[in-house]
Amino acid sequence: MQTASQTNGRINLDPEKAEHGLAQLVLTVVELLRQIVERHALRRVEGGTLTEEQIENLGIALMNLEEKMDELKEVFGLTADDLNIDLGPLGNLL
Repeated sequence: MQTASQTNGRINLDPEKAEHGLAQLVLTVVELLRQIVERHALRRVEGGTLTEEQIENLGIALMNLEEKMDELKEVFGLTADDLNIDLGPLGNLL
């Protein structure tokens, strides 16, 4: 595979790798948002601002979202580690 730094300046993109990379990026963003929503939900539950029914509905929604994420990771052949992008000096994203 050629890189942009090679003399002809062209990038050889493999469509399968591009699709996989895009899926990884999208699922990483969705997983980050899922974790943020989950943390916020836990704070609300601990804060006592939700009814029992709201807590139950929230729990079901979060479980369903996690299950769907697991399905999507399986479809694209990704693991949880694949979604934990290394941000260099900042550490890992997730």
